[in-house]
Amino acid sequence: VQLQASGGGLVQAGGPLRLSCAASGRTFTGYVMGWFRQAPGKEREFVAAIYWSGGTTTYADSVKGRFTISRDIAKSTVYLQMNSLQAEDTAVYYCALVVPVSLNTYWGRGTLVTVSS
Repeated sequence: VQLQASGGGLVQAGGPLRLSCAASGRTFTGYVMGWFRQAPGKEREFVAAIYWSGGTTTYADSVKGRFTISRDIAKSTVYLQMNSLQAEDTAVYYCALVVPVSLNTYWGRGTLVTVSS
């Protein structure tokens, strides 16, 4: 399994940014794909996740109403649309693939998001 994240960059507070994560290496039926982030000096934290098959989503309270996770099955790609970005959203964002039952997790390389205030 390979996960390739992209879309990070520098954005002003209040602005939008969209991250993409292209997955390859197998079919993903039944899997969960998600985004995590790690701010400087902090532990990695959960941001959002989506069930590949049914599309059910879940979010961290800190991003609810501002971030939207979605997937394009044909492209095997997961997106994270981030709106109303705040300085505290500054972090390296990682996409992850979680295998059902075993909960083994594959990680992609992170992409840096910097929000200037």
